[in-house]
Amino acid sequence: MTVNVGNTDRILRFIVGLVLIALPFIGTFEPLSAGALKWVSVIVGLVLVATAGLKFCPLYRILGIQTRKV
Repeated sequence: MTVNVGNTDRILRFIVGLVLIALPFIGTFEPLSAGALKWVSVIVGLVLVATAGLKFCPLYRILGIQTRKV
């Protein structure tokens, strides 16, 4: 796995991922508090946090995108 996610991208992925994981369980945002959207939000959040931690995004690799400065 070649690093292809830059620092700014990692920070944004981590923050958005945490929000998507926490939002359904807080219960203040009604559309994400029940049903399939709750679990989609959690899964997407986990993927974002994982890609931020690994500094690697498979989709970026497929599309040839690299936010990391060389």
